[in-house]
Amino acid sequence: MSGLSTGVGAHILVIDDDHDILRLLSMRLRARGFRVSAVGSAEEGLARITVDPPRLVVSDIRLPGRDGLALFEELRSTRPSLPVILLTAHGTIPDAVDATSKGVFGYLTKPFDSQLLLEKIDQALQLSAPSLPADPTLSGSGASPNEAWLTGVIFRSSRMAHLMAEARMVAASDASVLIRGESGSGKEVLARAIHRASPRAKGPFVAINCGAIPEPLLESELFGHTKGAFTGAASSRVGLVQAAHGGTLFLDEIGDMPPALQVKLLRVLQERVVQPVGATKSEPVDVRLISATHRDLDAAMAQGQFREDLYYRLDVVSLTLPRLDERREDVPLLAAHFVAILAGKYKKPISGFSPDALEALATAAWPGNVRQLYNVVEQSCALTSTPLIPLSLVQRALRVPSLEALSYTDAKQRFERSYLVQLLKLTDGNVADAARIADRNRTEFYRLIQKYDLTPAMFRSDSDAGAAR
Repeated sequence: MSGLSTGVGAHILVIDDDHDILRLLSMRLRARGFRVSAVGSAEEGLARITVDPPRLVVSDIRLPGRDGLALFEELRSTRPSLPVILLTAHGTIPDAVDATSKGVFGYLTKPFDSQLLLEKIDQALQLSAPSLPADPTLSGSGASPNEAWLTGVIFRSSRMAHLMAEARMVAASDASVLIRGESGSGKEVLARAIHRASPRAKGPFVAINCGAIPEPLLESELFGHTKGAFTGAASSRVGLVQAAHGGTLFLDEIGDMPPALQVKLLRVLQERVVQPVGATKSEPVDVRLISATHRDLDAAMAQGQFREDLYYRLDVVSLTLPRLDERREDVPLLAAHFVAILAGKYKKPISGFSPDALEALATAAWPGNVRQLYNVVEQSCALTSTPLIPLSLVQRALRVPSLEALSYTDAKQRFERSYLVQLLKLTDGNVADAARIADRNRTEFYRLIQKYDLTPAMFRSDSDAGAAR
């Protein structure tokens, strides 16, 4: 990615007491489209940063008065997310290497290669880029828009920009939206953004994963029930459809919804009423429906697993989230965003990734999409002992993405989930058999698998699944 595409117009502060080098650097950077401030001392640089903060600092180590290393130490304590590139003569290479271990983004020896400097600047600007693009296509005007609806949606790629422009247009209507995308690609994040951009933004946003709740409980969760509607229904309960009244209902993994409930959901969409389990009367409900799936619903319809009439009600507008490897230019930005969050969680002064670590992240396969990237960044943050995360920790996390610094409770929960998965595999999703092997009653076993977002249907063979329906 070139500097022109990564940070055109970005503000770079250059500090050097050699006026010839200062003039040469300024000319080259301005020719690439950057906005450049040029000063001759660390004190002038700090004053300029206070008045007009840059996205990046390029500084010589040897400066009159306070040197470049002292400047970096000052910036590390006051502006830890501001990348610094040091220019060094051969005699100060050891100092530069030491500074790199403390968090300097990189260093170059004089005389330096201009192309190499531009590449370093590109990498640094990827790290320090603002989270939300000032893209007029997202707001319909060239002014600085209020982009609060994009909270949590981190991107720079043109593909995501186009998708979010579509999402904003869709949000203005009440049309049902079907979000397609692989697991971990951020379907719920997109659904929340659409809700925030819609006229229903002040109403509730209610999310439910249709594949995570056992079939016998899903109907009651969605539509509610009356007192005495079934064994254990000691009181009436409002369903999630009713809880979303006036707002947005998000049904994740809609392709896993049992056929019987598909009929009931279809009625909600057609008639705008909901009938709780055990009730004799229907209640009016006003919800905007957003659904999501990683399944091929066309294939599910062909196999009789998904109703065609419901599909056309859900798929009024279809949005497809790209895989992370289809939006690689967003990886450094996402990684920097996660570091900012996780540095606080782990109470560490982490400023980002070393250039080679950032390159490893940008070129990784990412079969688990954004969720996997977050896990890799979290493991790296948990284990790093330096402000700049090194390549070795990223490589370690990529080789074993599930490895984390676990507490005893987390380790116990991981074992418990793995045990339940193995039981359900062994019994082909037969809960009665699995509960018997585990020496637990069926109700308690259902509660356990619900705790870990497991559903018996996930473990049934095609023939068993058909029989269960």
